Amino acid sequence: MRVTVGDVPPAGFEEAYRAQRARWPGGAAAWQPVHTVYVPADRFSAATVADWGGEALALAEAHLAGPDEVAEVFGLTGGVAGGVAQGVTEELAPGVRERVLRKLAREPVEDLRIDFEDGYGVRSAAEEDAHVEAAAEAVAAMRAAGTLPRRWGPRVKSFADGDAGRAVRTLDGFVTEVVARAGELPPGFVVTFPKVLMAGYLGQFAAVLDRLEARLGVAGLRFEMQVEAPQTLGFLRGDLAESLGGRLSAAHFGVFDYTAAIGLPPHEQRLDHPACDHARHVMQVAFAGTGVELSDGSLAASPASGSAADVRALWARHAELVRHSLRHGFHQGWDMHPSHLVSRFATVYAFHLATYDGYRDRVRAWEERRAAGGGVMDEPATVRTLAAALRRADAALG
Repeated sequence: MRVTVGDVPPAGFEEAYRAQRARWPGGAAAWQPVHTVYVPADRFSAATVADWGGEALALAEAHLAGPDEVAEVFGLTGGVAGGVAQGVTEELAPGVRERVLRKLAREPVEDLRIDFEDGYGVRSAAEEDAHVEAAAEAVAAMRAAGTLPRRWGPRVKSFADGDAGRAVRTLDGFVTEVVARAGELPPGFVVTFPKVLMAGYLGQFAAVLDRLEARLGVAGLRFEMQVEAPQTLGFLRGDLAESLGGRLSAAHFGVFDYTAAIGLPPHEQRLDHPACDHARHVMQVAFAGTGVELSDGSLAASPASGSAADVRALWARHAELVRHSLRHGFHQGWDMHPSHLVSRFATVYAFHLATYDGYRDRVRAWEERRAAGGGVMDEPATVRTLAAALRRADAALG
């Protein structure tokens, strides 16, 4: 081999490569919750998670008596399930039902958000302060009892509403009280920062976390931003997380504020609207490779009554939306009612179980340098995606 310029990298390469690694570290967290449960602060207590789990489990036992009902309600009767043509989806129903019941009894909520924003409303300063203190006391009690979800934290008010001081006071009071009562800030803490209409608000909020860490002697305070307006899409970019010093952990899509802001009629405010697909794809492009997690929004509906027909209709619609999110690469979403836990877990489990064996066999075939069968010719990028999907499935199904 003849060379003319040697193997010396071009001038500036090392600096550019370091910037690349900092901006797009790649990889994924070992575990991401499949949902975030939002509970208004005035309705939150140390019993909330258990209450939600109990109500969801009662609904599942009452209205999913066996595998046939699971298959019918959650679309496991052949055809297309989870975005992949399935000939054996009906066989998944018994395992899905068993997993859902076990999950609701053991860990009904993976990620909990105590809401001081839209779900809570505007209160007097004294009333919100009192709810902050009560919420912190409940968190400390859950920590002591071992019932605090793996992820948890508050959603504070938006700076866009013009009262940043109230948001900061609630966050400061909540974190300070939790640390005082629990003796530490329990692991899994994250704060949700809603309605980010100005890019500058992100840096300002990160600075608030800097000050809290310094004053309380804690570390690793992180926040998730909500993408709820078309203006926000304009400043989402690949270096955003890096510019915030690693404090940005996730971006959550807010379907109702977003669809209202772009002028959709009320009956079109839905997660599977094409306009929401566009917003989600912009989020994916902006945060790909950055380590920032993505979450979809919610279904603002509960069963019209306790009848089997109404409960199953709600589950079927919610499952349809969860599948839509999963097909678009959003593996987390918001759950706003105990009934949603049933359809969330059932749909997630079916989605992963339907493809698990096939994905595993293709990865093994690649590693063993043999044909996968079925005429499939996997590219290296596809194999990496298959392996990542298996890791995500293991985390969700575990």
